[in-house]
Amino acid sequence: MAQDPYTVLGVNKSASDDEIRKVYRKLAKDSHPDLHPGDKAAEDRFKALNAAYDILGDADKRAQFDRGEIDASGAETRPHADYRRYADAGGGRTYSYTSHGFGGEEDMSDILSQMFRQGFRGRGGEQVRMRGSDVRYNLTVGFLDAINGSKQRVTMPEGGALDISIPRGVRDGQVLRLKGKGMPGLADGPPGDALVGISVSAHPVFVRDGDNIAVELPITLAEALNGAKVRVPTVTGAVTLTIPKGSNTGRVLRLKGKGVGGQGDQLVTLKVVLPDTVDDRLAEAARDAEQRRPYDPRRGMDP
Repeated sequence: MAQDPYTVLGVNKSASDDEIRKVYRKLAKDSHPDLHPGDKAAEDRFKALNAAYDILGDADKRAQFDRGEIDASGAETRPHADYRRYADAGGGRTYSYTSHGFGGEEDMSDILSQMFRQGFRGRGGEQVRMRGSDVRYNLTVGFLDAINGSKQRVTMPEGGALDISIPRGVRDGQVLRLKGKGMPGLADGPPGDALVGISVSAHPVFVRDGDNIAVELPITLAEALNGAKVRVPTVTGAVTLTIPKGSNTGRVLRLKGKGVGGQGDQLVTLKVVLPDTVDDRLAEAARDAEQRRPYDPRRGMDP
């Protein structure tokens, strides 16, 4: 029997959709089978988390669950038409039912099993087709893979694998819908979809800002004073950048078309870095230059 989805995710019934999504992403990431190869307990936790989020991550299903219309597995909980209310039941029983075509002693599990094998029937006896339910996954993608697009593989709860094409420029938190990759339908009904939540890893050099890419570029004192041509990394490979003479820390240079998907730009912020060890001649030269041409870098800061 499926566990209560609120208990599985460890959230209150008053939790917001955003809070539920954040908790699910963290727990699913921690329990992902790829991080715990051969760990059956982690695999079971991952399956339970996906089942819980399939209910609470869908606004309609969550509302149905809260109203008691579906159970933790997503199955409807309406009483069977042949069951009578407790007040009508005799002999102190919780309920009773009349067969109306079923054998009085027939086990209900056999009846339900037969219904699922043959498909539900409408009033006219026609078979009722049902769409399969959606399934949800969480996938962590490297920064450059998200910017440039890539092929990734998701481990499915039942142990299979799903190959996914990550579109160029996908954003952190974006959900990809894979048509027909969910649970199979009933009675030849269409399958559900696979909903893949994307988490983009941070990068040690690049930071995304909309469609732009921001980079802080260290340069030497000589490069800043005299200008230079230096190599700078971009999301599609290193390029040569011209540092103008007299550049200072904080100056921003723009590389057109080197942003996300060729749409944005790369913004390069310069940072003048002194050597680890400053010798006396460099210090003396800087002092002489300041004496010849004094300036106040803190001008205007007094209150």
